[in-house]
Amino acid sequence: MSYRELYEVLLEEHRQVFAAQDELQLASMMQLIMKAKRIFVTGCGREGIAARSFAMRLMHLGKETHWLWDDTTPGMQSGDLFIAVNGCGKIGYIDYLLDQAGKTGASRLVITGAPLERTPQEAEYSLFVPACVYKGSDMRVVKSVQPMGNLFEQHLFLLFDVIVMLLADKMNLSHGQMELRHRNIE
Repeated sequence: MSYRELYEVLLEEHRQVFAAQDELQLASMMQLIMKAKRIFVTGCGREGIAARSFAMRLMHLGKETHWLWDDTTPGMQSGDLFIAVNGCGKIGYIDYLLDQAGKTGASRLVITGAPLERTPQEAEYSLFVPACVYKGSDMRVVKSVQPMGNLFEQHLFLLFDVIVMLLADKMNLSHGQMELRHRNIE
């Protein structure tokens, strides 16, 4: 496959995932984010990197946001939102974290490509991203020519940025207002 053929296939894969995305679930997720007192985010591997970038953008929106494993992360409590990205729904330590977060009274949201697995059912809320995920088993996902969970991981970056832009609009925030919260010592 040539460079052009390959990027056309990849763009089509992402178009299909966007088209299949449940917009009611997206709207529910945005409501949870807007009403949350504080937000805690976790994930692992490449999907964790996408989740961490999302945490940064939520902070740019003015939400108090913490990456779960940072040493300065405070304890969770009622009124907080815990967002766990677990593509295949079978990552054991995320099950543990969801259990622990449940004990604090925080709301729990799992973002996954496999909502029928155990982990998404451990949370009160889930967002199904219908993209092929590493070790996933849900037949409703968009298949990919890419290896492992590339489509899911890539799509998270795009989807999270779309969510942030939609939230900024709902919260009446300009790009300039968001930029004022960007780190300014680099």
